[in-house]
Parts: sequence; structure tokens; C-alpha cells
Amino acid sequence: MDVRQKRNEALGKRVVKALESRNMEAYYAATKEEAVKKALELIPEGSSINMGGSMSVREVGLLDAINSGNYEFYDRDKAATPEEKQEIALKAFTCDWFLGSVNAMSEDGVFVNIDGNANRVAAYAFGPKNVLLIVGMNKVVKTEEDAMHRARNEAAPINTQRFGIDTPCVKNGSCFDCKSPDCICCQIMVTRFSRIPRRFKIILVDENLGF
Repeated sequence: MDVRQKRNEALGKRVVKALESRNMEAYYAATKEEAVKKALELIPEGSSINMGGSMSVREVGLLDAINSGNYEFYDRDKAATPEEKQEIALKAFTCDWFLGSVNAMSEDGVFVNIDGNANRVAAYAFGPKNVLLIVGMNKVVKTEEDAMHRARNEAAPINTQRFGIDTPCVKNGSCFDCKSPDCICCQIMVTRFSRIPRRFKIILVDENLGF
């Protein structure tokens, strides 16, 4: 274990305790493989599953494992029409598990998410029985204010590049608090506590994941 790994493990374990104090279930994984193993231990076979557009879920290999396993996965990417995609997205509110990540998380366990269509933050706030979040240690910052800054000035501009849309942050690289028709910062959600005990299952991973 190198010095960076030692630092991330020490910080990760502290963030796990912070999340647990917020009525959430949390784990630390040293590798992508450990993260997937823990996720599959948590999700019973036969579960109905939905997800947002998380790169982190894809990058660790969890999406591949779900697709090849015995699960009822509602996959928006397989929708043939916008109407079908909307129908699949709405199933998030009644599914057993919703998979995703965060745009940023503070060391004391508060996390920030920004959405354009808001299907992801809506599911985080209400609906699915369980929300499983895969969070790379690259997304952990010192304070809630730092988390908001990261979400708006790092995650959002990179995601607008990924989506190929026309916003000021695409051209300039940071948030301009725009009202562009293509703006993806329509809904900004701060999550600081789970009223339902252990509804959130969060796996921190010692990897650079997502944006």
C-alpha cells in the first residue's frame, strides 16, 4: 500500500463513520473489484433495478455485473423511443434499487448532486426502496461548500462536454450560473441525512471514478 492509498483509506474510513451518523449505510473499498463484490452482496438476486447516467457505476464494472446477473434491470439505454425512455425512468420510483453516484461529497458526509432532467435527484430524494451510490475518493472534498463548488465548477462543466451541449461552461470551463436552454444545473440537491434508516448504501472506492 503506497502513501496515497494509506491516506485515502484513513480518510475513507472517517467518511464512512460520518455517513453512518447520518442514518446511512457505508463501506470503503480499496479497489473496483472490492466495490462490485460488496454491491452484489447487498443487492439480492431477482431485485428490480434502475439507474441514472452514472459513469462511476459503469467504470467499476457494476453495470456489467448487473446485466449478466439474475436481476430485473430497467435499462433506459435500450429504449427505442423518447416515450419508452420516460416510461423506464419513471420505474425508478417503485424499484427495489436505484444505482448512481454523487457529484461531490464532503468529509463529514454531506453530498451534492446537480441534474438537468432531475430523474436522478428525484429518485435519490424519494421512491426506490434502496439507493446504492458508488463514490470515487476523487469526489471527496473538505466541506459542504467545497462540495458545491466541485459539483458546479468541475463535475457540471465536464458533463456538459460529455453530453455535447451548448452552455457557457463548455466554452469557458467553469460555472457561469447560466440560464441557457441546455443548462444541466436545473436542480441542485444537498443530502445531509436519511430519514429512512440505511436507505442509502454508499460504497467509497479508492479510485478516480466519474466526474
